[in-house]
Amino acid sequence: MLTAGERSLAMEKYQAAVDSAATSATWTARARGWYETGKYEKALKDLNGALALDSLFAPANQLRAEYAFHTEDNEAVVKYTDRALATELKPAAKSQMLVMRGQAKAALRINKDALADLKEGLGVRTDDLPAMKVLARLYDQNGQYAESLAVLESLCALEPEDLGNWSNRGYELNQLERYDDALAVLETALDQDKDQPVVLSNKAFALMKTNRNEDALKTVEHSLKSDPNNPYALRTRAELRIRKGNLDKACDDLTLAKALGSAPGVDEMIKENCGGGR
Repeated sequence: MLTAGERSLAMEKYQAAVDSAATSATWTARARGWYETGKYEKALKDLNGALALDSLFAPANQLRAEYAFHTEDNEAVVKYTDRALATELKPAAKSQMLVMRGQAKAALRINKDALADLKEGLGVRTDDLPAMKVLARLYDQNGQYAESLAVLESLCALEPEDLGNWSNRGYELNQLERYDDALAVLETALDQDKDQPVVLSNKAFALMKTNRNEDALKTVEHSLKSDPNNPYALRTRAELRIRKGNLDKACDDLTLAKALGSAPGVDEMIKENCGGGR
C-alpha cells in the first residue's frame, strides 16, 4: 500500500501526464489514482473524459465497470464489461470482467447468461467468495444440484464459520436425495446455532424423507417457532400431518405456504389433499 507521500507523488505524475497529452490512457491512469485513493467523483470525471475520446478504450471501460460494481449500478456494470470484453484482455482482466458481469446479470435476473459468465470467469478460482455464492445459487436454480454442491463444499472449507454455507450445502444434498449426508452437514450448522430456522427446516425435511417422522415433526415445529412464514417448513409439516391423517391442518399449512410464494410441490399437494384447491 502506498504511503500518503507516495500517493501524492503518483498523482502529480498522473497530472503531468494529462497536462502533457490528454489521451484516453492518461485520463484513465489518473482516474485509477483517484479511484484507489477513494476520490470516486474525480475518478468518474476522468473516466468520462477518457471514454469521450475513445469509447472502446479497454482500461477505461474496465475501471468504469469497477466503479459501477462498487455503486451497485448493475445495468452500467453490464454495459461497461460488455465493452471491455469486446477487446483482447489479459486472462486476469477477462476473468474479473466476466465475474462482475455475471453477478450484475444475476442481480438483474438474467440468470442463464449470469451462470455462463460466472462459470467461465471463476474457473477454478476460489478467491471471490461472494461470486461463488451467487454461482452456487444459480446452479441450484438451474437444477444443477451436484454442481451447486461442489461450490458449496469449497465455500464450507474456505469459510467454515459461515452457517449459510453449511445450510445451503445440506439443502443441495437433500435435493440429491442424500439425506443421511445432509443430516451430518446440517448438524455442523446447528453446532453454530441450534435455533437457526432454515437449517432446522432442511433437517426436518431430511428426517421426514428417512421416515423419522416424530423427530421430523419436532424439528420442523422448532423451525416454525422461530420463523412461522417459511413455506418450505410449512410444506414439510403439511406432509407430516398428511401422513398422520390430519388433512385440515395440513391444508392450512399448504394454503399459507402457497400464499407466501410457495415451495416446489405445494400446488400438487393441495390438489391431491385439499379438495382441488384453496
